[in-house]
Amino acid sequence: MRQRFRGITVREALLFEGPRGWGEFGAFTEYDDAEAAWWLAAGIEAAHQGPPAALRDEVAINATVPAVAADEVAAILARHPGVTTAKVKVAEPGDTLDDEVARIEAVRAVVPTVRVDANGKWSVSQAITAIRALGELEYVEQPCASIEELAAVRAAVTTRIAADESIRRAEDPLRVVRAGAADVAVLKVAPLGGMRRVLALAEQIDLDIVISSALDTAVGISAGIATAAALPTAPPACGLGTGSLFEVDVAATPPSVGGVLATPTVVPDGRAPLAAQHRRDWWIDRVRRVHALLADGHPAARS
Repeated sequence: MRQRFRGITVREALLFEGPRGWGEFGAFTEYDDAEAAWWLAAGIEAAHQGPPAALRDEVAINATVPAVAADEVAAILARHPGVTTAKVKVAEPGDTLDDEVARIEAVRAVVPTVRVDANGKWSVSQAITAIRALGELEYVEQPCASIEELAAVRAAVTTRIAADESIRRAEDPLRVVRAGAADVAVLKVAPLGGMRRVLALAEQIDLDIVISSALDTAVGISAGIATAAALPTAPPACGLGTGSLFEVDVAATPPSVGGVLATPTVVPDGRAPLAAQHRRDWWIDRVRRVHALLADGHPAARS
């Protein structure tokens, strides 16, 4: 990673090839096998079924700005020439509200549209205070952890609220909609079990849909782009530019041009270093365990 992001400096994932292309299994290492099964199902779908039919050949993306000092923002945004939307990480441990205001003002100096992501780390009162201090935002993603808290924040502010973890880590991903807790649904392919599952879920959600990365490699990003390209309506700028957070990726992908990405076919080219043997063994053992769950009828294995 170019900067620490989501608490890590190295992103690990297992890639495998199937009859229709490459799949990725990159469930974060702290996730248990039951949660990781959704990620493996997504990789199997990509490798064995390939992408769904595309309705467009390019997808608008946002830049992602980690929780960095304000004077580092311009260099990060320079990796996304032409982008007009940025998602800024907030609520990081050690940050003050003044730090976050300064970071967002530095982003606004470069791009016109700003959204922020708190990853559920604020309380309701902290969220309301921060949202009012941060100025005009397209939306605030997952300001608090629970659906009830999201609904309370949404009732107290005029800024739109987006749900991420409240959808992808929920037993019932539609509960956030029924609770009136969000205006935008952020959907991620791997945690939700694959491209076609995301498209089916999107059909049931009467909210704006934004397809986003789960800090995927170029292989996983290609599945996200394919999903966004298959939505019936072109989505707002999607969070699929996270490859710029890596010093090196598993494959070369076309750079965004004017803030959009073309729908790519990605083949790993060996540029990323292979894991040490003990990490390789850990991942292979994990795949075997998680695949056994799918074979035994885990919900991610059901069509």
